[in-house]
Amino acid sequence: MNTMKRNVLHVPGASLSYEVRGRGPLLLLIHGGGGSARSFDGIADQLADQYTVVTYDRRGLSHSILDDPEEEQLVEMHSDDAHRLLKALLTDDEPASVFGSSAGAVVGLDLAVRYPEQISTLIAHEPATHLLPDADPLQELASIREVYHREGMASVFKVLAAQNLFHLDDREPDAELPEQTLESREQNLKNLVFEFEHEFPMFDRYQFDFPALKRASTHTRIVLAGGSGREDSTYRSATAVANQLATTFVEFPGRHLGYVTHPKAFAQQLRALLSEE
Repeated sequence: MNTMKRNVLHVPGASLSYEVRGRGPLLLLIHGGGGSARSFDGIADQLADQYTVVTYDRRGLSHSILDDPEEEQLVEMHSDDAHRLLKALLTDDEPASVFGSSAGAVVGLDLAVRYPEQISTLIAHEPATHLLPDADPLQELASIREVYHREGMASVFKVLAAQNLFHLDDREPDAELPEQTLESREQNLKNLVFEFEHEFPMFDRYQFDFPALKRASTHTRIVLAGGSGREDSTYRSATAVANQLATTFVEFPGRHLGYVTHPKAFAQQLRALLSEE
């Protein structure tokens, strides 16, 4: 059984809570909007036999505390946090592998632009973008944002439950969803509020620098990935980025939260992809 160690890294404007498990080459996992390190428990446990798996709560979420809760959030702040975490944990000149999903994929792509020497392979799973011509790339969430600002979070939960947007019922037979204690439910609520109030606006403002990403790809292998829902706007966003970069696109098991619903198959695909380095 792999032992997980928790620690805190102080960065400008925040204290990052992070976890390390396993041994081997370093693999950093960056979670999506409103999430936490807990989202990756399933695949982290699967991968810890071969990798030193690092998960963390992005600033402002769960146990990563902001010095100023009202400070405007920027994608560049979050990628700088990932850079500082890698700098603290990398013990030699070997770069790390990085996997990011949704908002975490956007952070990972910005990290690759700014610090390509730290990353051997970046797998960007269904990043949110403004590239789709026909709709908001997170069109399934666009109306929910309106519900939040009009009616509040209680109505958002009702809509999410009714629409099953994250397809949590479709999962591996033995896949367990993250444990829901009273404390975790309260923390999830705080994370969702932070997502609506601070994270959505920062991603609305952010634009990819594709020429810089292409330059970064001379140092970093950049792979775009999507789930099994080919009609999902998040899947189509990933293919749009891959087309812009003329880079590899790979399908993973499950939908947008496949790493939660299909942890064994997802980890197997991730392991196979990283072995190609």
